[in-house]
Amino acid sequence: MRPHYLLKSRNKSLELGTRTCIMGVINITPDSFYDGGVHFKPEDAIAHGSRLLDEGADILDLGGQSTRPASEPIGAQEELRRVLPVLKSLRHYDRAWLSIDTYRSEVAKVCLEEGADTINDVSSFRMDPDLPSIIAQYKVPVVCMHFLKSIHPMPSDPQYTDLKKEIVEFFEETLRIAENAGIDRDQLILDPGIGFGKKLEHNLEIIRDLSFLHKLKRPILAGPSRKSFIQKITGLPADSRLEGTAAAAAMCLVQGTHILRVHDVRFFRRFCDVFDVLLDNS
Repeated sequence: MRPHYLLKSRNKSLELGTRTCIMGVINITPDSFYDGGVHFKPEDAIAHGSRLLDEGADILDLGGQSTRPASEPIGAQEELRRVLPVLKSLRHYDRAWLSIDTYRSEVAKVCLEEGADTINDVSSFRMDPDLPSIIAQYKVPVVCMHFLKSIHPMPSDPQYTDLKKEIVEFFEETLRIAENAGIDRDQLILDPGIGFGKKLEHNLEIIRDLSFLHKLKRPILAGPSRKSFIQKITGLPADSRLEGTAAAAAMCLVQGTHILRVHDVRFFRRFCDVFDVLLDNS
């Protein structure tokens, strides 16, 4: 059974636990692993965001910095140049809960001023020590993701002694950083970082037993969407990994995941509407 949580941001609230929350991905980048370049122009990203809302997205995750393996970091100003026009347009949709996928405090602050509802930080405050104070100031939820050692570049041969224990310890430290900065613990969401500094066997271990994170008493976000671990099983390229994503997502949901971060919103909204009834999480 999924524990129930309530996220609050500005004048909005989002209940987690009964119904799977769908986070739709908007990559405003030329180099993301699956759809890089497709929504790089602001007008294309805005149209895509509107479409994802119509398809049933609860959250839109806007990212201007690719975090695929071997991606190169860009500067904060370039990240803002990519993201801000899209944010400013989509914020006018009352039903849109807008997330900014960034680890930079400068980007987070500007976007929160412009109406963003949450921050998705793939570094869990490790890459910019000023970010926690920004989150605390604006009192918004933040997704914190586990990674190993670095994002740019990711480790080519990641090693763990005890994977789940090390992830829990990483998040315990993340929670301490957040609380020391004045962030309400109730505002944190935990992402185990599928595909970030993990080999195939690590990703499979996480997905098979994702419930190990419930001991931290925070909502869980999972992002298996079209990632390369599926290719390692099926041999299929990113544009042919929907079925593999669905299998991984089903296991994540059985283990108590609250939020699915996906590219294929229409498919997963329909998938989860049935799956949630089967889970009977009322």
